[in-house]
Amino acid sequence: MRFLAFQGTSRRGAGTACGPTGLWSVAIGTLSQNLTAIAKRVLALAGERRLSIVTAESCTSGLLATALSEAPGAAELLHGGFVTYTKENKTAALGVPADLLHTLGAVCPEVAAAMAEGALARSPADIAVAITGVAGPAKDEDGNPVGLVCIAVVRKSFPLSLLERNYGDIGRDAVRERAMKDALLELERRLALSYWQGDAGAAAQD
Repeated sequence: MRFLAFQGTSRRGAGTACGPTGLWSVAIGTLSQNLTAIAKRVLALAGERRLSIVTAESCTSGLLATALSEAPGAAELLHGGFVTYTKENKTAALGVPADLLHTLGAVCPEVAAAMAEGALARSPADIAVAITGVAGPAKDEDGNPVGLVCIAVVRKSFPLSLLERNYGDIGRDAVRERAMKDALLELERRLALSYWQGDAGAAAQD
């Protein structure tokens, strides 16, 4: 069964520049054909590998999980997702260390990695993908610029994949859509790797 575990909607804390206003302008009915096509390819590969997915999202507000939920096979392959806006809820829901958030802020590769690993530890999924960033219209409380996004993809017992992007101040919806596209493409790339087709014992750096 598909579900979205929406964890927190407060504007307080890091990621507040990704607040809920206008959220569903990129929702189910208006997801770009490009995103929908990539999501379908991702779930097709996940199905071939018999690997399930969970998401952990801040600035994309659960939209990545929504995109995946619309693809064939989601009922069997998508366990759901965590939406964690605030620093407090990143710690409460995903176990992101509070001192890490205090020291580095909520938008950095280290926090994206902790979000993905926390989601994986709290879900029966095989793979977790996390997105944290600043969609605008202003910098976040840590001074991170609009358009800065960090993405993490992890499979149990395999090397972690981290991306850092700065899309610039291109508009809230555009930042979120590009973040989702890059997250889905990284999922697709990792799923296509030959060593991801086997057991963790076969893992090797790509």
